[in-house]
Amino acid sequence: MNDIEIDSNDLAARYAAVFNEADAAVRKGAIAGLWGADARMCTAANEYVGLDAITKRVEVAYEKFIVAGGNVFRPLGSADAHHDGVRIRWEMVPEAGGEALSAGAQFLLLDADGLVRTDFQFIDF
Repeated sequence: MNDIEIDSNDLAARYAAVFNEADAAVRKGAIAGLWGADARMCTAANEYVGLDAITKRVEVAYEKFIVAGGNVFRPLGSADAHHDGVRIRWEMVPEAGGEALSAGAQFLLLDADGLVRTDFQFIDF
């Protein structure tokens, strides 16, 4: 990492929590605390550039997987970091409990302030 220290497990917990956050204003603030103003979030199908696009992406995921689906996202295992990159693993599980319905990893490139500048998503299942 550049001149700052990042707790990669804390970053993973905050990342998962933003997708579970019910309060839109709190969610928007949490997004601004994770991603830089000109950040990119890349999924296999789409690319979202800037905080407004990322906020909309997270909102859509929240509505689909949390509200309608009754699930929660949580970090899976420990995050790995070196230089300006962090790999976090996550899973989506039913809120009532049970086996994971989806899991994957994010590879995050951080800026000098420790904010995500590029976010690559990999879905395992």
